[in-house]
Amino acid sequence: MHQPDRGTYRTKENVGQMFYHSCLGKFIILIGIMLIMAIIALFTVPSEKKMRKEMTDNIRQCIQENDSIQGDQLDDAIGNIIHMFTDADSTARDKELMDAFYQYNKLEIYRHSLYATAYIHNNFRPEGIRVGVGIFGVVIPTVNFNDFLLHVGPMQREYQDGTIRTTIPAGSDYTGENPDITPYKGPTE
Repeated sequence: MHQPDRGTYRTKENVGQMFYHSCLGKFIILIGIMLIMAIIALFTVPSEKKMRKEMTDNIRQCIQENDSIQGDQLDDAIGNIIHMFTDADSTARDKELMDAFYQYNKLEIYRHSLYATAYIHNNFRPEGIRVGVGIFGVVIPTVNFNDFLLHVGPMQREYQDGTIRTTIPAGSDYTGENPDITPYKGPTE
């Protein structure tokens, strides 16, 4: 087969198509989409009241879930995703645990321009640890059972004994013939 006009088989692109196919055009479109998302995020940042309510519910669910056995990081991540869509059961025992939580921990909500964050401050982590992020009107929990304190234990046996430490030197794998692996029960009197 013979094609007589091989060089004239070009389609004419209009200005919009040329803009879309150029690198600068794709970059400007990307910047426009990001700007629209930032404006939406600016107007949909969860309020402090909503953040506090949702994070309290998420913390309550985390305490209930880890009451008997603690999971690993994957269990915590899946649990946090599920906590976004569920509410905690409220029982009498739950009130005692939440009272213990509020006795030793402080939940702080910080509002930023495009999102809000929730931090828990306690004696173990005075600088705080982030336990939730609120963006686009949704509160995303990142809480872990190890992020907060529910009880306080002794740091010293007696007044001038110093901090309770293990008797095994750091970096040593030797634990003795019969190592003491029971938790410290305190002085017996």
